[in-house]
Amino acid sequence: MSLRIDARAQLLSVAAAALALAFVSGCSTMSQVGGVVGQATGVMNADQAEALNKSALAIEKTFQDITPEQEYYIGRAVAATVLVTYKPFDREQANAYLNLIGQTAVQFSAKPETFGGYHFLLLETDEVNAFAAPGGLILVSRGMVRCCKTEDELAAVLAHEISHVDHQHGLKAIRKGRLTSALTTLGAAAGSSLAGGQLAEVTKAFEGSISDITSTMMNSGYSRTTEFEADKGAVVIMKKMGYNPAALVTMLERMQVQLKADNKGFGKTHPAPEVRIAELKKTIGTETQPEASPVRQERFQKSLGGV
Repeated sequence: MSLRIDARAQLLSVAAAALALAFVSGCSTMSQVGGVVGQATGVMNADQAEALNKSALAIEKTFQDITPEQEYYIGRAVAATVLVTYKPFDREQANAYLNLIGQTAVQFSAKPETFGGYHFLLLETDEVNAFAAPGGLILVSRGMVRCCKTEDELAAVLAHEISHVDHQHGLKAIRKGRLTSALTTLGAAAGSSLAGGQLAEVTKAFEGSISDITSTMMNSGYSRTTEFEADKGAVVIMKKMGYNPAALVTMLERMQVQLKADNKGFGKTHPAPEVRIAELKKTIGTETQPEASPVRQERFQKSLGGV
């Protein structure tokens, strides 16, 4: 366990250093991101120092002005820290199917395109959970997939997570004070090199931003209002896809039984299923879940059977 914690801490430090540059300069290549990692470890050349110096002159951004590119780099760092705890599930067919349903759902979302595109990945854990990192990196546990008995229900899970990305719920978990601290430090460095202590301060602020998001997703969870908003977004996506949104209700009803004794994962980070079900029924009315489509069901079983 200590090795895992150490690995996460090291990853956060390196990722945060990279974000310090990506956030302020909108860097478009990994070579630029790698440059700031070098600076953070004590290897700084004149060109890299000048890049940071010039980027400081452009610090007029606020939390609301995070660009799609910056959101992408933040999301990558968040997803990487999640993957320190949960290993990817190594089954190509299952992951390909997850992406097929997810990429289809994305086309009917409020934000069908992101800087790095949407990516869906299964996690090797029985814990019932799913995570939507900023920018469109969506991770779903095997335990969550097992709660889904039809393709419609799986689509409901993915639509809910996509809706979190649409509404930038992950980014909104960042304590604004952290970003203010980073921007103030960078702004103060305009016209001079970003000294070691200042770089360390900025890196710490971005490290805290990544931690804010991952802690919210993995430990405290979003607020009821936020989860309800994601559910409503999922209903819209499912209707546009041609799936019955009542599948989200049936999936939650099954989870309501399964999560009775769950004090971690979904049961820890989400409002009780019965609360979400009551709210959902206000949105979808009396619409009931039809019999599963034979074609969809065959595809579902073939791809996810045994997961």
